[in-house]
Amino acid sequence: MNLPIVDLGALGLDGGAHVLVRLALDDCRPGEEIGVRGSHPDLVADLVTWCRTQGHQCVPRGDGGADAVVRRGSASWAAWVGAERSGHPDPHTDSAIAAHPPAAWGLAARGSAVEPGGPEPVFRLDVRDEIWTDRAGSLYAQAVAGQWNPASAIDWLDPIVHGREIERAVVQVMTFLVENEEAALVVPARFLGQVHPHFREIQQMLAVTIADEARHIEVFTRRATLTGSELALSTVGGRASLQSLLEEPDFAIASFLLSVMGEGTFVSLLGFLERHAPDPVTRRIARLTRQDEARHVAFSLAHLERHVQHEPGLRARLASAVERRHRALQGTAGLNDDVFDALVLLSGGAVSPDAVALGWQRVQQLQREMAEHRQARLGRLGFSSGEAETLSSLHTRNFM
Repeated sequence: MNLPIVDLGALGLDGGAHVLVRLALDDCRPGEEIGVRGSHPDLVADLVTWCRTQGHQCVPRGDGGADAVVRRGSASWAAWVGAERSGHPDPHTDSAIAAHPPAAWGLAARGSAVEPGGPEPVFRLDVRDEIWTDRAGSLYAQAVAGQWNPASAIDWLDPIVHGREIERAVVQVMTFLVENEEAALVVPARFLGQVHPHFREIQQMLAVTIADEARHIEVFTRRATLTGSELALSTVGGRASLQSLLEEPDFAIASFLLSVMGEGTFVSLLGFLERHAPDPVTRRIARLTRQDEARHVAFSLAHLERHVQHEPGLRARLASAVERRHRALQGTAGLNDDVFDALVLLSGGAVSPDAVALGWQRVQQLQREMAEHRQARLGRLGFSSGEAETLSSLHTRNFM
């Protein structure tokens, strides 16, 4: 019987010849043989040693056109066929995603053949029905396509022509936004390293969200100091509200409180700032950051909508979290008065009784819109209209 021959020419195993031998053996079953020939002076001796380390047999031979015959060993074959296939590489639905990927898969790429044995790192978020959404891939693609550079996306040289009082209001609002965006960065960062790598789209969405928030902090800080001002007031009540988000250990609840309740409310706030911004720089910042925040809210809603379908009791846990947070914060001052007054001045557009009256009405309308939009998001998670109205009313007065 004619053996398939691997002709190595002058290439030795010290120069990579084993790559060609291994390729030929990949097509063989245990016990099947290939011939190897070549002119390298140490070929046979090196081949015998390499085969021994790989679980194959190598027999020197001086006829039939081969310098040696390699017989595929059963040990290496068993390692290959015994490897567990870690899901599918490119899912279109969650049916292609493992419900509970084993710890032994570790950092292996989804769809790869995982050799048995090795480390078993612990990833606490390893249950598909608790974190997955089919929308993660498309939302990540949108996020990547929508990334913007603060240096080029915003014309920082546009003139600032409004008065000192209005500029102070801008600085106060920007200061408020910075600390809230810090919370929006830290919360997903806490959970990112807990997600099993099998759910790579979830990892990617959390990672790009963190990048978005870092960029938001940059532009809000830069706008606050654009005219030479120092940042304004940060209150104890505001920081206490955000601290309650940092302390939440449950991914679903943290995502719900941060994004569905908080960032969703901030989408309304950023839209308000875009409409009433006193200068083009502030308007552009509000528009760009609002688009990012809307995507963050969409991601959280998507995975929570799926989660409540698989865990009907989740709604009760979410409601309890809102009530618990409300009780913990009811002794705090809530929204910084300086922030509220700044929003009145910005939406009024001037420092006069008539302008303040107009701004006051607009901020009241903003708060009503925030509540209505929160109720709509709660409705998407299956809360009744009455439940949604009650939970919305308990949301922190600090917006986030």
